[in-house]
Amino acid sequence: MASESKVTAPLTLPVLPLDDEVVLPGMVVPLDLSDNDVRAAVEAAQAAARPGTGKPRVLLVPRVDGTYAATGVLGTVEQVGRLADGDPGALVRGRGRVRIGAGTTGPGGALWVEGTAVEETVPDPLPGAVAELVKEYKALATSWLKKRGAWQVVDRVQQIDGVGALADNSGYSPFLTVEQKVELLETADPVARLKLATAQLREHLAEQDVAETIAKDVQEGVDKQQREFLLRRQLEAVRKELRELNGESEGDESDDYRARVEAADLPEKVREAALKEVDKLERASDQSPEGSWIRTWLDTVLELPWNERTEDQYDIPGAQAILDAEHAGLQDVKERITEYLAVRKRRAERGLGVVGGRRGGAVLALVGPPGVGKTSLGESVAHAMGRKFVRVALGGVRDEAEIRGHRRTYVGALPGRIVRAIKEAGSMNPVVLLDEIDKVGSDFRGDPAAALLEVLDPAQNHTFRDHYLEVELDLSDVVFLATANVLEAIPEALRDRMELVRLDGYTEDEKVVIARDHLLPRQLERTGLEPGEVVLEEAALRKLAGEYTREAGVRTLERSVARLLRKIAAQHELGERELPCTVTPDDLRGLIGRPHHVPESAQDPAERRTAVPGVATGLAVTGAGGDVLFVEASLADPETGAAGLTLTGQLGDVMKESARIALSFLRSHGAELELPVTGLKDRGVHIHFPAGAVPKDGPSAGITMTTALASLLSGRLVRTDVAMTGEVSLTGRVLPIGGVKQKLLAAHRAGITTVVIPKRNEADLDDVPAEILEKLEVHPVTDVRQVLEIALAPAEVPVEAVAA
Repeated sequence: MASESKVTAPLTLPVLPLDDEVVLPGMVVPLDLSDNDVRAAVEAAQAAARPGTGKPRVLLVPRVDGTYAATGVLGTVEQVGRLADGDPGALVRGRGRVRIGAGTTGPGGALWVEGTAVEETVPDPLPGAVAELVKEYKALATSWLKKRGAWQVVDRVQQIDGVGALADNSGYSPFLTVEQKVELLETADPVARLKLATAQLREHLAEQDVAETIAKDVQEGVDKQQREFLLRRQLEAVRKELRELNGESEGDESDDYRARVEAADLPEKVREAALKEVDKLERASDQSPEGSWIRTWLDTVLELPWNERTEDQYDIPGAQAILDAEHAGLQDVKERITEYLAVRKRRAERGLGVVGGRRGGAVLALVGPPGVGKTSLGESVAHAMGRKFVRVALGGVRDEAEIRGHRRTYVGALPGRIVRAIKEAGSMNPVVLLDEIDKVGSDFRGDPAAALLEVLDPAQNHTFRDHYLEVELDLSDVVFLATANVLEAIPEALRDRMELVRLDGYTEDEKVVIARDHLLPRQLERTGLEPGEVVLEEAALRKLAGEYTREAGVRTLERSVARLLRKIAAQHELGERELPCTVTPDDLRGLIGRPHHVPESAQDPAERRTAVPGVATGLAVTGAGGDVLFVEASLADPETGAAGLTLTGQLGDVMKESARIALSFLRSHGAELELPVTGLKDRGVHIHFPAGAVPKDGPSAGITMTTALASLLSGRLVRTDVAMTGEVSLTGRVLPIGGVKQKLLAAHRAGITTVVIPKRNEADLDDVPAEILEKLEVHPVTDVRQVLEIALAPAEVPVEAVAA
């Protein structure tokens, strides 16, 4: 006798849609009432339920991709409260299948439909085939539940007797898709539904068996590799014993890392770490990638000069002679190196070479504009000390691993640049030049400047640890020289660890000596000329340095000399010039063209920048050294109505504040200074710094802007031979600034003869070369009124004020 399904009287129920979810009869599920459709259905059911008629009833209908199923489940709202996460929810129990009919109206905002309940009947007792099907399904379900460890659910499944209830219980199975559950819901015949559920469960168990077989095969493969490794090690041991019995050698010593480590002169802790890695190498398989990583690490450790050191040359006069011969000027650096060697010599004589595990290394920062010889000075220092020299270029480095090395877990890992420099030098006490340390950047890979903190700290670098080596490396005997163009670009913590030595540029006399003794011989060799074939008079070199170049260093000067020699060599090959020859100042224009930099004082008075009121000459410091900076001021026509202060020239905040202070001072002290400042209220003031594409900032242009405005208001010209630097306060005090030496060198290069500086910077004049001070008239001032007295031409000059 087959099972049957009967249709009963129609029902009118609110629809509770289930998106991508199916509830079968007998299931109890929590539903989230924050969903509008769910809340509307529950509220409508509660409103329609009459007292004493039972719990509110809803129709649970699956909705897949916006389409409702043809069959739903009659559900009763068992409880309304809050879910575990605190959201409002309802507990709904599935009671029986309902075939969905036409829509109808009902209370609330829910969708109401008419449906007919489907009643299922199964013969009792069960026929033999159906009983076997029930037994098979229970066995399959029990097997699946035991694999998942759900022992408490096994008894519940065994206690289900109804065919339809047993099939509907598979709705809890997480491996069934929504489509498979909808198929179970729409199968009304209980026996057919149980057959479908059994087939679905059987298929899932078969897939699980395949997955377990694959996992077992993988594990067996791993076990096989381990057995193979063990057998290979045993085979190597047997071969070693046979070689010893037969008196045979063990092969190439370079392949026997243990022998190499034991024979190497390594520090004790390094030896222990190396032997541990050798033990790992002996246990590793030939096919294992770890073996190659260990070999690379051992090669790096064995190649480092752990106990190699060069003997310092303690001939102090000889070292000083080498520095003087290879570099002109730069007395500060030469004195510091001489002091270092003298102290090293005395420590060695008293047996204080190593104190507290640290040796007497040095960390010097050479800061100055480009072309003054910072990089080449490092080679001279190494030459004078008798040490090896290594240069580490840091410009543009953004990866912290470039300094500290990569972890060995990364493919292609390498030690950092410091370790590679020691390896390249072949000694533990080289001179390491960290070139362009101010150009180090930082990004998501870390901050290399922060990684340099330990390297450049004399109190820490005797135990420096590279991420790749992971053993202590003593850097305390290394002389570190760092070069930079801009001191402010170096992080403060790193700057604090270095001894600062400034190279502020060369005087014209020093440039002539450098060109004569160093640049000219080098360029003669590169041009293929003999030393006596071309002779440059000293006056020609002076003109090259003064009028063809205007720089703190000598790079442009060297290029000018090279260009001059190339021109002479070409003329000789063309038969236009005989060699040897002597180049005079008058010959320069015909060989390399007109001068590029004519001093302001040498120009025609009508063509000078300060030929009109409102223009003053200031001094500034840039990354290329000192420079002359002009300030222009103008007043707007009162009829334009453009009152206020206008600043142009790409100025920073500090410089903008200085301009406002200068204007405020003149407005408040105009009567005292006999300036017509009453018209400033109605007329706009415009201050401009030429070369507008170059950013400018700094607190040293205050008195220059005040002088330019005073010149504009009074109609008095600013003296052409006067340049000034200093900050101004609201009361007219002249405040101190920095970079006095570089600014005075720039003033001298530009042909300025009179310089105004703050009184509190008078002590900085000790750093300025004596030959420069002899050619400059320096006025230390404390008040801006003194500046105006010095800088402004007499009032008798009949020049009218210029208004823009």
